[in-house]
Amino acid sequence: MRKQLLLTLSILAIAFLFVTGCEKEEDPAPAKTKTQLISQSSWKFDHATSSGTDISGFINACFKDNIATFTSAGSMTLDEAATICSPTYAGTYTWAFQTSETILHLSAPIFTGGSSDFTLVSVTETNLVLSQVMTVAPSPPTTVEVTFKH
Repeated sequence: MRKQLLLTLSILAIAFLFVTGCEKEEDPAPAKTKTQLISQSSWKFDHATSSGTDISGFINACFKDNIATFTSAGSMTLDEAATICSPTYAGTYTWAFQTSETILHLSAPIFTGGSSDFTLVSVTETNLVLSQVMTVAPSPPTTVEVTFKH
């Protein structure tokens, strides 16, 4: 009787170890690429800084409500929403990463006084931070960092 009890307990222990020990651990999801992050959803203006100072109050209201939507195929649509700039910047642009994905190049500038190239400061699930040197007379050229959010 004792042998049978020991055999039964041994079988139960082995079965328990088999069931709990064979559970497959899930691999973590691979990190998203910059293209996946930038194109997963539309972006809206959040704030802008220059030399660490918030300059959002100096940004024209018609830029602040713009909605930019990037596609993984390399197009970007800019919707001016309720407040429209004159001249308008609304339309479809092409975009591409350059210089090992550190530069975001657009087919045309989207800010007055800016260029079509932005330095990619960072891109995450919720924030896109770009910088570029802008020239708005009578001020001298200055580096402006613009943060967009979903």
